[in-house]
Amino acid sequence: MLDEGEFQRWMRQAEHTLESAERDRSERDYAWACFKAEQAAQCALKALLISIGQVAHGHSLRRLIRQVEASGFSVPSSVVTAAEGLERHYIPSRYPDAYPEGSPFEFYHDEQAQEALRWADHIIDFVWEAFRSVQRASTS
Repeated sequence: MLDEGEFQRWMRQAEHTLESAERDRSERDYAWACFKAEQAAQCALKALLISIGQVAHGHSLRRLIRQVEASGFSVPSSVVTAAEGLERHYIPSRYPDAYPEGSPFEFYHDEQAQEALRWADHIIDFVWEAFRSVQRASTS
């Protein structure tokens, strides 16, 4: 059974997090913008999985994508590419020991933040479309 309430709850968080990432980018806080873009995509993928009764634990976007595919969804290669790109920001955007010297904020720039925001938005769009397809199928 489709759990629309849980889907909406998780998607509200995904969209709020993406909006927060956009504000970080506008404030030139690029590392946090990239991390939050990854988090927004993570919440969106979990929204889809939870809405169809799947357990969605963990933080790997690639693993969540594989779980979405295993649940019967066709995931476009552009969504896989976006997930792989965002996953690269999960650790290095926050932890200084991800670099030989310097701090994460010194390594992030506007271009990376713009790209991360586009990727997250693309994944969120995919999740909405996938959810709508399940909704249509469940009412047929």
